[in-house]
Amino acid sequence: MTKEEILKAFEFRHACKEFDPEKKISESDFEFLLETARLSPSSFGIEPWEYLIIQNPELREELRAYTWGGQKQLPTCSHLLVCLAKKAHFMKHDSDYVYRYMKEIQKNPDDLLEKRRQIFKKFQESDFDLLESERTLFDWSCKQTYIAMGNMMTAAAMIGIDSCPIEGFQKKEVEDVLVKSCGIDLSTHGISYMIAFGYRVLPLRPKTRQPAEEIIRWVS
Repeated sequence: MTKEEILKAFEFRHACKEFDPEKKISESDFEFLLETARLSPSSFGIEPWEYLIIQNPELREELRAYTWGGQKQLPTCSHLLVCLAKKAHFMKHDSDYVYRYMKEIQKNPDDLLEKRRQIFKKFQESDFDLLESERTLFDWSCKQTYIAMGNMMTAAAMIGIDSCPIEGFQKKEVEDVLVKSCGIDLSTHGISYMIAFGYRVLPLRPKTRQPAEEIIRWVS
């Protein structure tokens, strides 16, 4: 893919407000988008995400009641993805999850494992001051999930699929629905965002962005 084709995909991508309910994303294309999320980077490679794909129309309607930013998207999109982020219990440097991840997934030998955990501890305790509250650590966890969100939306645009990131919802009420209908455990996970995927029904309006010279400063 050329640079021009990549930029064309960025021009194509927009926050689609309404999808064509008759057009569905193929299974192979959506698996491709999920794979771009799975392969996305995260701080220390800890992967603090899990994904729910909500296809049940009744459940979407329940969520829609508390999703003011997705009134047209939730009932019309081909696929609705809900991203969950791991809570502080998992993300703290001395958690069982971090130990298991570094040892079993990243396959660090014991001597390197302890060094990495100490670096992670310093990062959380002093470099970024992430341990002042559980909310601070959860927000840092959510921040990592947004990397995967950007990759999914860009990958979608590259193959002609529209998307809309959704933060416009009542967090507590949406999480209550997910507890009741999907069995999520709020002591371990919380919602980070939703993304609706599908195909647009309205033509794309011109993209509005600040000029490069107003947002980029070279330091030499």
